[in-house]
Amino acid sequence: MKLSELRDIAARQKEAVETLDNGLEREALAGLPDITTHALIVSGIRRCGKSTLLRQFTRKLARPYFYFNFDDLRLLGFETGDFTLLDTVVAESGARLLFFDEIQSAANWELYIRQKLDEHFQIVATGSNASLLSGELGTKLTGRHITKELYPFSYSEFLAFRNLAGGVGSLKAYLEDGGFPEYLKTGNRDILSQLQTDILYRDIAVRHGIRDIGSLKRLFTYILSNAANLVSPSNLTGIIGVKSPQTILDYMSYFEAAYLIDLVPRFAWSAKAQALAPKKLYVVDPGLIATGSVSFTKDEGALLENLVFMELRRRTSDIYYFSDKESECDFVVHPHSGAPLCLQVCYKLTADNEAREIAGLVAALSFFDLNEGSIITADTQDEIIHKGKRIHVRKGFEPIL
Repeated sequence: MKLSELRDIAARQKEAVETLDNGLEREALAGLPDITTHALIVSGIRRCGKSTLLRQFTRKLARPYFYFNFDDLRLLGFETGDFTLLDTVVAESGARLLFFDEIQSAANWELYIRQKLDEHFQIVATGSNASLLSGELGTKLTGRHITKELYPFSYSEFLAFRNLAGGVGSLKAYLEDGGFPEYLKTGNRDILSQLQTDILYRDIAVRHGIRDIGSLKRLFTYILSNAANLVSPSNLTGIIGVKSPQTILDYMSYFEAAYLIDLVPRFAWSAKAQALAPKKLYVVDPGLIATGSVSFTKDEGALLENLVFMELRRRTSDIYYFSDKESECDFVVHPHSGAPLCLQVCYKLTADNEAREIAGLVAALSFFDLNEGSIITADTQDEIIHKGKRIHVRKGFEPIL
């Protein structure tokens, strides 16, 4: 590329960024450290607000900065050698604080980040592919980076954005609309549909050389229609129309890397037993489920369970489900801590499901030798004592942790 081109692109990008609204202050902002010894990497699904978070961080630091977004069509010809030209543009800016958006779009980006750290620049970068980021960070930036994850608006951020109070009505609204900021601003569902298309085609199919786009889309549609359910790759080959369970596993790993889904293992002390058991799948945002699912009936219980998972996932990845021969508990958090958190989720606790939900929770509590746990529902608050275990029945629109 030409130096003049990079100058022009950088100037136009920063001008565009500085005209944008800083939006709702994100909860994640408080957790971003002001450090110069390590690169700060903010990762998450496309359109979840990473660039907005960068602008908020810029305002908080109140220092001159250089901004560059690598996910720009004008940079399709950007090669490793062009980092030398970019160095010139950075030097001309006079800034010591560098913000790089969608850094994984540039080949050998980790080498450039390492160089700028060695030159005592402060680096903040965003990325939307977990496998690319973690692989390069682990090999080239070991001990020189801090990674923070960002997700679409949480339920509490959704309330703040729409100026709503917590309650069943706003909980239902969140389970329908989700937390992608741009969609919430416009109400245009085409934004969510296009987001899915962009990720499936640009971030997955093109990057991994997948020609059978139909099977990729069928699997993703299946996932959106079966959130909070167990999934077994060997059982999906016929449904999706592929020959090998390994293909399903590969596709699932691509979805995870793009932050579309999380796969939660069954808890077992044995790593082999965990690997062999089916996993439960969760989707990053309920708005995607509402847009892409082909289910004719809304499973409110699954949506609430998906919400609870994402609230937990914002805080930790140490999450499992518990299952024995007779019962199942939806979530066991930090099971190796000595005092794990056991949670059961059902939209409404009724005479038909109460015994089953309690049995699953009590089985997990007994297994971990715990005295209390919680059942999260849409609108019920109560206390239950069962077999010496105290069960807190809690409302889903209240803080989970």
